[in-house]
Amino acid sequence: MQGEMAATGTTSGQPQFIASTGSQSFSNAPLIENSDYDQIVVPDRTSWKNLFAYIGPGFLVSIAYIDPGNFETDLQAGAQFKYELLWIILVASCAALIIQSLAANLGVVTGKHLSEHCRAEYPRVPNFILWVLAEIAIVACDIPEVIGTAFALNMLFGIPLWCGVLLTGLSTLLLLALQQYGVRKLEFLITFLVLTIAACFFAELGYAKPAATEVLNGLFVPQLKGNGATGLAISLLGAMVMPHNLFLHSALVLSRKIPRSVRGIREACRFYLIESAFALMVAFLINVSVISVSGAVCNSKNLNAEDQKSCEDLDLNKASFLLRNVLGSWSSKLFAIALLASGQSSTITGTYAGQYVMQGFLDLRLEPWIRNFLTRCLAIVPSLIVSLIGGSAGAGKLIIIASMILSFELPFALIPLLKFTSSKNKMGIHANSRAVRLQLSLG
Repeated sequence: MQGEMAATGTTSGQPQFIASTGSQSFSNAPLIENSDYDQIVVPDRTSWKNLFAYIGPGFLVSIAYIDPGNFETDLQAGAQFKYELLWIILVASCAALIIQSLAANLGVVTGKHLSEHCRAEYPRVPNFILWVLAEIAIVACDIPEVIGTAFALNMLFGIPLWCGVLLTGLSTLLLLALQQYGVRKLEFLITFLVLTIAACFFAELGYAKPAATEVLNGLFVPQLKGNGATGLAISLLGAMVMPHNLFLHSALVLSRKIPRSVRGIREACRFYLIESAFALMVAFLINVSVISVSGAVCNSKNLNAEDQKSCEDLDLNKASFLLRNVLGSWSSKLFAIALLASGQSSTITGTYAGQYVMQGFLDLRLEPWIRNFLTRCLAIVPSLIVSLIGGSAGAGKLIIIASMILSFELPFALIPLLKFTSSKNKMGIHANSRAVRLQLSLG
């Protein structure tokens, strides 16, 4: 008996942790329907080779940090304040890594994801309210993805904005069809799209050639100068940490079947931290690149009057024309490709986050295409109306409104996460330390 307790990392009075295996109830199934077939088995050994088995969830989560909503805010930050707000991205990325690691730890240690814990912990009415708020956050997150994809289709193929909004649903369903080939294929697709976005913006960085010393100064010297700097800094922070990501990350880690020992659990938490750090570092560099390109272009000496006016209220659509005028047509195409990859990949991860939210809070699971259809309809309707009436300018403002909604929604996912990961009843010896709790409370 003592040996069994040591293997699960518990002592008397502490919980026996649930293994994320195919023998669990259907509500604990990992990303793909066929859980027994698709779950990735991690060898019971102490080796850095195990790290490769954990690569995947962090990249799916990192997409939320480089979605069209982030790009919109980044472009405005660079256009208005050049490189002065880069330090906000650095601070937000560090905070995001801590929060995402807590979400991953919750799933690894308990074998259940965040929304399932909410259903078990809270009475019916508070649980229902949390579910509604989570669904609103997912729809709010989907709106920039719809508009961003529509902008990209317009830039690449000249498709009208309203038509591009309608096409976003079909294109996403085609990508979701990849799920039948297993969780690993989906992770590879998302990782490829993340690297595509990175390659495009790193190439843009080469075109723009921002001053390295000014970029470094913006990263490591905090400053908030000028009208609107504080408000834009808050928008940057709000766009970085998405509420649905906390539900998603805690569920994605269940796609790995790990050794249920103290060493196995700690190794899984450590490797997920490393994997998330790498994925979020890529996302961080992409955001830095977007701000740097925007800052360099909008502060260029050879801007004409039209380009200067575009920089005053820069959005995704204006950015394409601005890049083409200042850096050349290839720069505009690269931006459109990155925007398309961002919108499509964000939609896929948003769909799965919605699945986990609905399944966890309500014990109800839908087919991914049905879930995507419902979420996408709720996002398409306002996007379509605004694009028809207000055009690209109205669509850009809708992205900002959606980002504001997400900022309001974050505490309703973050507070339960901090509560559960600090609970020794749920986490046992893996609960947050006092130092972590103090750091989070100060943050």
